[in-house]
Amino acid sequence: MVSRRAVLKALLAFGTGSTALAGYALGIEPMWRLRVQTYRFTPPGWPRGLRLRAALIADLHAGEPQMPVARIQEIVASANALKPDIHLLLGDFEAGHRWLTRRVPPADWATALAPLEAPLGVHAILGNHDWWDDHHAQLRRAGPVVGRVELEKRGIRVYENDAIKLTHQGQQFWLAGLADQLAIDRSYEAGFMQLTREQRRGRRYRGLDDLPGTLAKISDDAPVILMAHEPDVFPSVPSRIAVTLSGHTHGGQVRLFGYSAVVPSRYGNRFAYGHIVEEGRHLVVSGGLGCSLMPVRFGVPPEIVLLELGA
Repeated sequence: MVSRRAVLKALLAFGTGSTALAGYALGIEPMWRLRVQTYRFTPPGWPRGLRLRAALIADLHAGEPQMPVARIQEIVASANALKPDIHLLLGDFEAGHRWLTRRVPPADWATALAPLEAPLGVHAILGNHDWWDDHHAQLRRAGPVVGRVELEKRGIRVYENDAIKLTHQGQQFWLAGLADQLAIDRSYEAGFMQLTREQRRGRRYRGLDDLPGTLAKISDDAPVILMAHEPDVFPSVPSRIAVTLSGHTHGGQVRLFGYSAVVPSRYGNRFAYGHIVEEGRHLVVSGGLGCSLMPVRFGVPPEIVLLELGA
């Protein structure tokens, strides 16, 4: 028979452990940890001898207490220390959620990102929060959002259904970036909230992404790197693309044994995190750096991704 004392000890141990885990998930992993996650591979058709190091920064969600300016500066210093050939910023710089104690204005987080340096420059796309948190852009149903303006003031090129050809080690490749797939909150539209819940379901957000139009700007057979904030576009990405780079999911923020319980994707865990290969096509989904929905991380610490192609 189990004694009363043994039961009380077990309950105390469970309560202490639960408190410790909650404290770690709330105050340690999201705010103090920072890792570099490296992926090395050679996509099909990648030119022989072309080696490219790209540092990926995704989902800052700038705002206190978890992502103050000082934390962004630390991330920038760590990314520069990797000596990448190019910096790629994958969107969601803004953090319009209920857990903020202080908002970091776009001018401040853009200034903190300005010291990023690489031979091929710094290139960015926008995420859904960069659109959702700009009330005036939502009312206009059009950009530019404030975040794009502030980034471009600091020399960081922002891509929305655009592509550019770059030269590295005497060889050329294309860098393309999609506009956000969830950019427009349709609840701003007249009459939308009068629809029934069933009618609204799955129709709350409208994307501005144009994959065919973006690919039409690519004029030769040089390899293509595609930046797309949400990974949900990946099933439509042709094999012509060497690698698709995404964020948005945060790896679920809580991830155990390769499984995330909550993933903001209609594909669930299929595109939740990491290096995914399907039918020879490559997708890299960063676990990101900040938090959304809930201010916790467990099992998926904030990360800078170092992508080494042709290694």
